[in-house]
Amino acid sequence: MFADGDLMALWLTLKLAFISTLILLVLGTPLAWWLARSRWRFKFLLEAMIALPLVLPPTVLGFYLLLALGPDGPLGALSTLFGGSGLAFSFSGLVIGSVFYSLPFVVQPLQNAFASVHPATLDAAATLRAGPLDRFFTIALPLARHGLLSAAVLGFAHTLGEFGVVLMIGGNIPGQTQVVSIAIYEHVEALDYGAAHGLSALLLGLSFILLLGIYALNRRFKLVSP
Repeated sequence: MFADGDLMALWLTLKLAFISTLILLVLGTPLAWWLARSRWRFKFLLEAMIALPLVLPPTVLGFYLLLALGPDGPLGALSTLFGGSGLAFSFSGLVIGSVFYSLPFVVQPLQNAFASVHPATLDAAATLRAGPLDRFFTIALPLARHGLLSAAVLGFAHTLGEFGVVLMIGGNIPGQTQVVSIAIYEHVEALDYGAAHGLSALLLGLSFILLLGIYALNRRFKLVSP
């Protein structure tokens, strides 16, 4: 049904989405917790920076990431310094770009979920000599599980459909940086609408199933919550 190149692009897309989502959860969870609990007066500046990919054209973000990941950029130079082969037009570069581009889709649901945790619950645990990490992992995180699931699904689904950012920083190298969205564009350019339709329908169905699952889980949590 799908050509070998399309299957490779699909595997690369799923691999990119999984790795990026994992990194986003590891980095985004403590960041969201801090944003939800902090009273720093200039916190809105950081929130605006995190939300920037929501309104910034992907090609603009991709262009500046390309400069940063290139051999003369700070991240590219750092990679070369430690013996790397460069980050631009590589899978590692795609991961970095995806993390930046999907950051608000992970941080914002987590921040809202953490903000909904009542401080009195955490204070009660503190009176029982529960430390900060203990309160976070045994109370805050379980209570914010719906936000964690939403963040994971949204981050994964958003990475599946990336185009502008990955094209700018990764190009179109089959087997290395060619993801499904770029493969669809290539099929359309070649007037191979059948292949483009097959990949597009696959992404459409997968995205719908992911969103359907997140709404069903959130509804279930609301029904069983006290």
